[in-house]
Amino acid sequence: MPICRNCISVIVSGDKTGRLMKYDPKSKETTVLLENLTFPNGVALSKDGYFILFADTTNCKILRLWRKSSKSGIVEDFAHLPGFPNNIRRNLKGEFWVAIHAKRGKILKWLLSYHWVGNTLIKFPFDITKLYSYLPKWRVCGLAVRLNEDGEVLEMLEDKRRNGWKFVSEVEEINGSLWIGSIRMPFVGIHERVSI
Repeated sequence: MPICRNCISVIVSGDKTGRLMKYDPKSKETTVLLENLTFPNGVALSKDGYFILFADTTNCKILRLWRKSSKSGIVEDFAHLPGFPNNIRRNLKGEFWVAIHAKRGKILKWLLSYHWVGNTLIKFPFDITKLYSYLPKWRVCGLAVRLNEDGEVLEMLEDKRRNGWKFVSEVEEINGSLWIGSIRMPFVGIHERVSI
């Protein structure tokens, strides 16, 4: 997985060097499960262990790799999202919280349609990630999405008042509250929830 300072470059270039790997702590062996992925990020195992979810950050979606069942080894789209997913966390009910780093705006949507433009931009002598971080300051707001085991959106939380959820990287449900982390903000946000 690329480190954060390179994430925008990886997204706009259409880089396909990502891999999903499995590590066995007993044998100390690492196995490549999938390769040629576009910015894989955030991994979660289903409650029953039948599938693994991981974020395809570049394409704003969650993919499912079946581990057990007649579909074993098959990869399929699980959910399409309004922005760039980061980490995925399963709650006690078996649902999944997905942290959305930022919404996919028109500029990035256009860049992702023409990877040659992104590849040209990353060759310029300026830090494209730094530039990107300044562009959306007036409109960036946090986003968290809760999905069921079928990939249906059950809930979408957005910090429309812009209270500090920016560049969300983590959403974890603990004792009925959401703990929200960010790659940019120097604190953890807590969103108190009403029982659902």
